[in-house]
Amino acid sequence: MDAWIAGGVFLIAYALIASERVDRTVVALLAGFSLVAVGVLDQEHAFEAVDWNVIFLLAGMMILAGALAQTGFFRWLAIRSVRLSHGHPIRLMVILAIVTGVLSAFLDNVTTVVLMTPIILSIAQTLGISPMPYLISTILASNIGGTATLIGDPPNILIGSAAGLDFDDFLFNLGPVALIIFAVFLVTMVIVFKGQLQVPAERRQEALESTEANVITDRGLLIKTLVVLGLVIVAFMLHGVLGLEPATIALVGATVLLLIGRLDVHAALRDIEWSTLFFFVGLFVLVEAIVQVGIVGGIATSIADMTGGREDLAAVALLWFSAIASAIIDNIPYTATAIPVVHDLIAGGLPADAMWWSLALGACLGGNLTIVGASANVVVANLAAREGHPIKFMQFLRYGSIVVIESLVIATIYVWLRYLT
Repeated sequence: MDAWIAGGVFLIAYALIASERVDRTVVALLAGFSLVAVGVLDQEHAFEAVDWNVIFLLAGMMILAGALAQTGFFRWLAIRSVRLSHGHPIRLMVILAIVTGVLSAFLDNVTTVVLMTPIILSIAQTLGISPMPYLISTILASNIGGTATLIGDPPNILIGSAAGLDFDDFLFNLGPVALIIFAVFLVTMVIVFKGQLQVPAERRQEALESTEANVITDRGLLIKTLVVLGLVIVAFMLHGVLGLEPATIALVGATVLLLIGRLDVHAALRDIEWSTLFFFVGLFVLVEAIVQVGIVGGIATSIADMTGGREDLAAVALLWFSAIASAIIDNIPYTATAIPVVHDLIAGGLPADAMWWSLALGACLGGNLTIVGASANVVVANLAAREGHPIKFMQFLRYGSIVVIESLVIATIYVWLRYLT
């Protein structure tokens, strides 16, 4: 009975989020905690299901990004990017996508989009064009770039811990295919957005003539913020050595900046996108409920049974199912649920490499299918909506589906050639 209730509530919530008739944060919170209220999930497990590392990581990075915004840094970077691309919108989109992809691989995709979104919005305002192509391409680039390394996307961190895989393992095994997918993605973005990126001649000339130096309003705070942010990024890359979670690093960095930058605490807290954080809280609780009643695990196990022990079918099925499931229920909780299934498949004689890398590729790349498929997607959507540029569910699906299908086809060929032949 609990499975029917949880499944029904989940489907209704997802339909409401897709329809965009009700605020997604309200839907997620109501759906998640209604299942707690009716006893499908007890309160203790509900709060344990919330990934506070994600919540506090976002909070800390939003405070740092807000401090940067106060200094005029994003406006400066926007002007610099426009000048570097000579005001050419397609070239600019490619530059921003590459920067996003690289940062997502060596920083993490959530932190990257928190920093990149204000820059994109400022660039669009400077050029007098819609930011939508840039926002969508940034989301897609962040998830593809994050696929390449251990720290780039949260599912990889979970898989690395469960399988005993380190940074070099991920870079060596997923780096090559991520580069191929990224190259195809760039070509796709140029093709699909070419007709939407027309900059008025007078706005382009105005942007090219802008002087970067004039937009920096607080050089002292800018220097302090960049130093703190640089130390935070280094600490992110060394978090395993330091024994600290990214959330702790981000919050320490934000707190230090509040102190040395003499920032107003109340103003800094207003820079946090609270609706995004509470959306994640509701989503984590909702997904935990359908995991607890066995819906996700049952589907994954059924797929394993249907492959009949064939390693090629098992790897391809795991890759594609992981992508679809991650797009629907967010790739973090899905990956946590799928890991025990992969352990069972390996114990049954299937090759470990093919199974783990299929799971990682499916979970990371599948997040590009929907606007709620990965944490980075939700963050960009909420930050953009706050500035009056909402990303519609079906609008993102239209572009995300193209990129996901071509990404999975490439990933399937890659897994087949490298691990199954």
